[in-house]
Amino acid sequence: MNIILVGKHHGRSRVLTLNGMLIVGMVVLVSALIGAAGWAGYQFALNQASALAANPSGLVAHWEARLDEQQVELAEVEQAAQQQIDALTLRLGEMQGRLLRLDALGQRFVESGLVASEEFSFGEPAAVGGPEDSGDKESFSAPDLMSMIGRLENLIEDREKQLRLLDKLASRQKLDEEMYVEGRPITWGWLSSKYGYRSDPFTGKRTWHDGVDLAGKDGSDIISVAGGVVTWAGERYGYGNLVEIDHGDGLVTRYGHCKEVVVNKGDVVQKGQVVALMGSTGRSTGPHVHFEVLHNGRSKDPVKYIARSSK
Repeated sequence: MNIILVGKHHGRSRVLTLNGMLIVGMVVLVSALIGAAGWAGYQFALNQASALAANPSGLVAHWEARLDEQQVELAEVEQAAQQQIDALTLRLGEMQGRLLRLDALGQRFVESGLVASEEFSFGEPAAVGGPEDSGDKESFSAPDLMSMIGRLENLIEDREKQLRLLDKLASRQKLDEEMYVEGRPITWGWLSSKYGYRSDPFTGKRTWHDGVDLAGKDGSDIISVAGGVVTWAGERYGYGNLVEIDHGDGLVTRYGHCKEVVVNKGDVVQKGQVVALMGSTGRSTGPHVHFEVLHNGRSKDPVKYIARSSK
């Protein structure tokens, strides 16, 4: 084999002749070098294995360190999970308190008659049901639960606003009904004298009668025909013992000739509350109640207000 060597400056070239023995020697040399490198790597690995076999505590320490790291990671995961559980528990507690308030409002509606007790029972859970799904069943994830709780909180807040508004309307309606002047001021008795002109029972002359007389049993109850504030409770000329009640909006009722007054000036009375007992005090011929209705200081026919209760 000939190898031609060319100079750097393209000068005279040289020819190197390689015979077969030289080539074989070079191949052997390269093979020896590769073999030596492989043997050295093998010996290094063997020495490392021997070192680990001779010192097993190093391997144990390595895996103990890895185990400690995993335990730290697990503790961090458990702590994060516990924080999520605590947050869910807190939100559920708040929702439970709000639901209790909603139940209380609902029960007030039932007691007030606005909602039928047969229709709603706020002391029991709502009835639900349905056929069982035969498909795969999966538990909710924490993010799913957080999302569901958030939607439920928004729904509860909306219902709270609606129920509060209904409660205000119901309270106003109840107040209006309480202040609405209607009905008779006695539980038993009869009309003995009408409103308007009549013959005076003492003089026989034609005189104006500002109210109606309702006769009954001596000592029987006289009740307020509407809620209000007592503005007079005691004796007044011509009326004997008198109870006067202001119902607001310019409406005032009077109950005269009472045997006994059982309320005091300034008392707040409710509709149907006993305010006096029937008698014959003052300018009277027998047990009865003189019942007057005044609007803005002018007398009105009480029969019109009595008749309201029958409508």
